[in-house]
Amino acid sequence: MGKTELIITIILFNIFFVLFVAAVMVYIRKYKQRKREYMNEIEVKNEIHKRELLATQLEIQQATMQQIGRELHDNIGQKLTLVSLYTQQLLYENRVPEVSERIDQVSQIINQSLQDLRSLSKTLTDDNITQKEIVTLIQEEVDNTNTFKRCKVTFEHNFNQLDLGFAHKNVLLRITQEFIQNSIKHAHCKNIFINLSTSEEVLWELHLRDDGIGFDNSKIKSSGIGLTNMKNRAAIIGADFTFESRENTGTSLHIILKNSHEKNNSNR
Repeated sequence: MGKTELIITIILFNIFFVLFVAAVMVYIRKYKQRKREYMNEIEVKNEIHKRELLATQLEIQQATMQQIGRELHDNIGQKLTLVSLYTQQLLYENRVPEVSERIDQVSQIINQSLQDLRSLSKTLTDDNITQKEIVTLIQEEVDNTNTFKRCKVTFEHNFNQLDLGFAHKNVLLRITQEFIQNSIKHAHCKNIFINLSTSEEVLWELHLRDDGIGFDNSKIKSSGIGLTNMKNRAAIIGADFTFESRENTGTSLHIILKNSHEKNNSNR
């Protein structure tokens, strides 16, 4: 073999080697890309599956609440109505002023209880949520809480009407109810602040805060049923959920749903 042929052979070998290395690199790159796409697909499927599980859990919970609401209305509500009629009859028949006054007090308590029961039944059966604006629903919850005078609840909002479906109104109302109940029961707060707003970038934004005793981060991580329920409800509609609490400084909850999220959800 001549010198020229040897040089050509070496050059061709180098070219083939470079092409081989390039082919291997391209293969590795495509393999990694396919792997990333596969992992992303798995992640998306897991996220969808997780949301479906959460949705199923909430549907079961909602069905249970509806059943309780109907039972309250059809069973206990009817019994209270009957007792109210009996007390009215006793009040009409009795002629002793002192006894009549006590019967009247009992009658007022029964009627108030019956009114509260009907309101609770309507809330549990979801008719209330479907028919009313979210601002009205939260304001009713605020008014009911302030009636007991255990904690002052303040509600602020920058709109009166907002075109929200049942799922969004249900999430906002249930999370507000859960937060209020937890704050009164555990935080020993004097004030609860609720702010609900909307803007061009944000479909809605809910901020809840109390001035209670709070608790440390380790207890936040070992969250209870109440916090888990709130997280799950927010996750169902793709809302961002932020919860913070510090000892002696109170607890705050921030939930935000951007318009982009709403568009993505509507396309699914």
